[in-house]
Amino acid sequence: MRMDEIGYNHRHDRTFYIDRPEGTGDWLLLIIKSPAYFRVDGKDIRTPAGSFIIYAPGIPQHYSPACEEYFDDWIHFAPDDEELDLIHSLDIPLNRPVAVYDVNDISAIARNMCFEQYSSNPYKSSSVDLYFRLMLYKLGEKVSSAADKSKSSESAYFEKLMWIRESIYRWPSRDYSIDDMAKELSLSRSRFQHIYTATFGVSVNKDVITSRLRKAAELLRTTDLSVKDIGIMTGYGNTSYFVKLFGSAYGITPLQYRNAEKDDKNKEENNEA
Repeated sequence: MRMDEIGYNHRHDRTFYIDRPEGTGDWLLLIIKSPAYFRVDGKDIRTPAGSFIIYAPGIPQHYSPACEEYFDDWIHFAPDDEELDLIHSLDIPLNRPVAVYDVNDISAIARNMCFEQYSSNPYKSSSVDLYFRLMLYKLGEKVSSAADKSKSSESAYFEKLMWIRESIYRWPSRDYSIDDMAKELSLSRSRFQHIYTATFGVSVNKDVITSRLRKAAELLRTTDLSVKDIGIMTGYGNTSYFVKLFGSAYGITPLQYRNAEKDDKNKEENNEA
């Protein structure tokens, strides 16, 4: 596989618009993380977050956000014959968006590919090739799984559920109410919780806690804010409760986490020196 360019977790505002009537000279894979409009056969189709599309060379590309911000990963590439055969054997659709409802693992592969592509690693080309083939297999699995889910009576909720989950991880400090989220899907509280857990394999409460603690860990690494202030910024006004939750997730207190991160950074700097 020839890798031309790759981008991970790119963000664009409402004015973003791609208009390529002649397409591109290479292949393009988009991992779509927010609702967007894609033009297919002259019609603009609203595509949910948690989708992907693979454009073949020369196919027109027209897409734009369907909300205030657009997030995606993208890969410009040229597959070899074996990879083309693999795409076809896995029944991966081309030139139209495919909703698969959860692209977190696919995006993680794209992140690793991006790191390798722009690194100085001596075997980066081989690593990128292996990651790409893994991504194709995962896309094939998701296409098959999405086809099964589309037959389910609960499939109508997937787009909204994906947007709710994306919001939880994008804005962890918000006050998320299960009642409000259930109301958005016109479901009872218990029914919403059941469908959310069945869809993602984790409860909505667990996702809220995980997103907040990840943000807290980031702030501990990158700022000198107090533990109390970080707790408040991530939705925990009770500092003792915040420290308890953080300890349960990371095995150490927030201050111990910050000190350990500083020690690791100092060691890296000393090694580089």
